[in-house]
Amino acid sequence: MTTAILRDVTLRDGLQLTGKVLPVERKVDMVRRLLALGVPALEIGSMARPDLVPPMANTMELIGALSPEELQRCWVWVATPRHVEKAAAAGVRHFQYCFSVSDAHNKANIGRTTEDSVAAMPDAVRLAEAAGGSIQLCLATSFTCPFDGPVDPERVLAIANDPRTEGAGDIVLADTLGQANPAEVAALVSAVRTRTPQRRIVFHGHDTWGMGVANTLAAIEAGATMVDGALGGLGGCPFAPGASGNTASEDILFATRPEWFTPATLAALVDLAEDLLADLGEPNRSRAAEGARSKAEAFRWVVAQRAR
Repeated sequence: MTTAILRDVTLRDGLQLTGKVLPVERKVDMVRRLLALGVPALEIGSMARPDLVPPMANTMELIGALSPEELQRCWVWVATPRHVEKAAAAGVRHFQYCFSVSDAHNKANIGRTTEDSVAAMPDAVRLAEAAGGSIQLCLATSFTCPFDGPVDPERVLAIANDPRTEGAGDIVLADTLGQANPAEVAALVSAVRTRTPQRRIVFHGHDTWGMGVANTLAAIEAGATMVDGALGGLGGCPFAPGASGNTASEDILFATRPEWFTPATLAALVDLAEDLLADLGEPNRSRAAEGARSKAEAFRWVVAQRAR
């Protein structure tokens, strides 16, 4: 199986449905704790309008509180060239330029057609390159749309091969609704890998139908080398009816076992997630976290129960 690194997206995709703005100090602490534990990459915020996505309102303050070295491992969601310009001025160097493969969802999420987003991408690429940064082509609704249903894979491939998206070094295939199955994920990742071999492929999955880990493993097997997850399976898209939490970072790590991931690391991640979810009033959807708190003490991944 191809090795893939985890990008934890708790602080962006994880928080955006909660309706609660975490204080900047809390976000900074989470960034630093996750990086210290060995998580390779983080998605820390969004340039979306704060009136539309209130939990992202203090993203610029968070960016300003992090060092350039910390920001080298962090990604920020952008949807327009102006977003890239503002984020770059604040110190961001990794930009996730996102839009939806389906027009209906792109209009609901970003307020424009997919073609409009593609047409604006060269300017976004130019601004990212001028800042010495990197930019991803992030395709939401790569598999299904909440309004239009199944998405034709050829539409994904057409966008991936459009000359206007060439400047992106990575392509993110997002199962926004968590409705894909492993065979579909493997087929699309393989097709994109074959048609755009110069790019790193990232898989962003949701666990709405219980396929999050299976889909992530299928994506890795097919060639994805970065995968997204959120602590406790937190998150979802506020503009996609039926989209529930992300695939849990703990579950992905327990399944893939990167070298830096140990029982002590799992215990620290479970503690961090439990504290966050308790403050947010959100459920913990991670099965690995549930297992870690079990009574099967002979298994080295089980961690002690905490008094709360």
